Amino acid sequence: MTVYIALLRGVNVGGHNKIKMAELKRTFEWMGLDRVQTYIQSGNVLFESEEEDEDTLRRRLEREIGKVFGISTTVVLRTAREFERIVENCPFTKEELLEAEASSEGERLYVSLLLKAPSQEGIERLSAFKSERDEYRIQGREVYLIFRHGVRNSKLAVNLDKLDVPSTMRNWNTINKLAALAREMEA
Repeated sequence: MTVYIALLRGVNVGGHNKIKMAELKRTFEWMGLDRVQTYIQSGNVLFESEEEDEDTLRRRLEREIGKVFGISTTVVLRTAREFERIVENCPFTKEELLEAEASSEGERLYVSLLLKAPSQEGIERLSAFKSERDEYRIQGREVYLIFRHGVRNSKLAVNLDKLDVPSTMRNWNTINKLAALAREMEA
């Protein structure tokens, strides 16, 4: 069995696409997924599955969420091992993170998890929004982001769609907590 983390895009944000996590958990269990648990209200679900094809599993989850909740959402999947690598491979140095923390009005480090690696053209479109305030580094299907003056006022954050790849973003604390929960499931 593989431990997966499903990250739903755009649920329970600003009063839109509301899903109760207890109902989402029941839906995953009804689908035959094992050891299902949710983390906070932003659509994070950990579970085990024997299904090995990520794309098929992702599409099945999106269809079922659409049927049960009447919401069209993108589901981004990562395995527990992939999540561990996300945490281990943060491309920003401790010095860069401390400097960003000193100037930030809120959370400073985020990860945008993409369905697939972006094209060079998408990366070039996004680069127009890199600044002294906001920067990013791409590693495969992850975009690590520093927002020195908070995510809410960031032109980079609102233009991540320039990559032209469906994605969902989580702050660094959530990324670390999900990785820890996945480790516990694997133990």
